[in-house]
Amino acid sequence: MKNIVNKIKTSTGNSPDIIYKDLYIINECVHMIYSEVLTDSSTINDFILYPLEILKMNYDNINDLYSYIKDNLPHNNIEIINNYKILLNRLLVGYVILIINDKILAVEARNNLSRGISLPTTEPSIKGPKDGFCEHYNTNLGMIRRRITSSNLFIKNFSVGKQTVTNIGLIYMNNIAKKALVTSVYKKLKKIDIDGIIDSGYLKRYLEEDRHLFPFIMSTERCDLVSQALLEGKVCVLVDNSCYVLILPTFFIDYFHTSDDYYQKSFNISFIRIIRFLGFIISIFLPAYYIATTTISHDAIPISLLINFTSQRVLVPMPALIEALIMSISFEILRESDIRASSSATAISILGGLVLGEAAVNAGLVSPIMIIVIAISAISGLLFTSIEMISSIRWWRFILMFLGAFLGIFGVFIGLLFLIISLAKINNYNISYLAPFSPMDLYELKDSIIKLNPKHKKRNKILTNNIIRGSDNK
Repeated sequence: MKNIVNKIKTSTGNSPDIIYKDLYIINECVHMIYSEVLTDSSTINDFILYPLEILKMNYDNINDLYSYIKDNLPHNNIEIINNYKILLNRLLVGYVILIINDKILAVEARNNLSRGISLPTTEPSIKGPKDGFCEHYNTNLGMIRRRITSSNLFIKNFSVGKQTVTNIGLIYMNNIAKKALVTSVYKKLKKIDIDGIIDSGYLKRYLEEDRHLFPFIMSTERCDLVSQALLEGKVCVLVDNSCYVLILPTFFIDYFHTSDDYYQKSFNISFIRIIRFLGFIISIFLPAYYIATTTISHDAIPISLLINFTSQRVLVPMPALIEALIMSISFEILRESDIRASSSATAISILGGLVLGEAAVNAGLVSPIMIIVIAISAISGLLFTSIEMISSIRWWRFILMFLGAFLGIFGVFIGLLFLIISLAKINNYNISYLAPFSPMDLYELKDSIIKLNPKHKKRNKILTNNIIRGSDNK
């Protein structure tokens, strides 16, 4: 018994937060070991110390102290430990270790160190549910279970990270999700060899099937979006200590949809989706088109408009490409400062952007039309909540700006073709990234750009259900 205690002290570096207590019941000793920062003192007092104190009064009627404690301790989670590695893991996740006659029990007494359920911050809900995921694994799993009460909601649990030993759950609908998809994701997760998982974002590079600027995996803190994805036949990865759940596979069309789309009228949502597609096109192509028409392809716009643009750029000393790059980088700096800084600094950055923009125009460093073009393009890209999608749009905007500057309108069209081809050749877990457009699925097109009224559907299904579901599940 003393050897085990000394081994724990050596393994933990005799850490001051690990408490060692010896409880004597007549002539027998019970060693109690726990971390005071991970355990709840009320649970220890009420469900471990108090019952053991009562035990002293009735000890005369007990033949086997270990069996009595194991069978009668008033706690719902008592685990028999036969492995030192498991013992150390349970100690460091909030269990109380009881050593009785060289036999070991682990009693859960974890303290709730996570914040409570709160509003989603990065994906605000307009008319949908207001609860978002938190950093507690069981709480997040319960929020999914509360929405999907079916017994077909399966969870595969395992640990990842040699140092963090982070609890990870693979969640899917057994009667909907394709078995090959579940197996593929499970194998990728089991192959991960890393020291630690601090957030679910660490897993993305291990789960992606291909390398591309556009995202293949969606991370969300909205419970309703995860529930919708599970009912579509997708799989979700839940990571302890992370408030973001991974959804995969995702497709290009998914980033133009939100879970709020299913809580409003169809014709209103159709209009909003068209706006999102227009915002995507404007964000990528508008700066490149402006640079191409003002530098090389002068005949691509009306002569009156060209004269107006040229007159504004007479005193600007830089080429249109350099001017656009400076303005784009300036906008990205302002955006990054808004994200990282406090709310008061956000107001300062907005004011600074307005003042600096006006000063730059008056000084003749940039033209007013260039500020308008870059501002519209950058704001259009912010229609999306996915940071990965916004970053992808930014990179493609820069690529097309260079093509437009050197090849004119012809270069912009080359960039468009290259964009479409690069998207069309992507397969995300053996499914086309451009589904349901390529390959064409007429049924699923009813919920792509234009959202038809659900009463016209033969079945109540959500987007990509028909694409992802295995034939054995239909």
